Amino acid sequence: MSQSISTELIIVNRLGLHARAAAKLASTAGKYGCTIKTGRDPQKLIDAKSVMSLMLLAATQGTTLHFYFDGSDAERAHRDIEQLIANRFDEEQ
Repeated sequence: MSQSISTELIIVNRLGLHARAAAKLASTAGKYGCTIKTGRDPQKLIDAKSVMSLMLLAATQGTTLHFYFDGSDAERAHRDIEQLIANRFDEEQ
């Protein structure tokens, strides 16, 4: 059964979505078969499984990103990515 989730998440870590954070986000997204898109503008979303695309968002601390999950494991993917961002990508700050 396929499901779609649309949500907004705020980048809370001090360094924003820098290279290491982008790699962690892309790696987490890559664990799931569902489509995961994100971006500043809900009309212009990029593939959240692409490190380079994520880095081009230049999302600093406090940036709101729109996320769209679509597929049978969308709920689990949403939960994991939401937790990763809330945990500041497991960084000190």
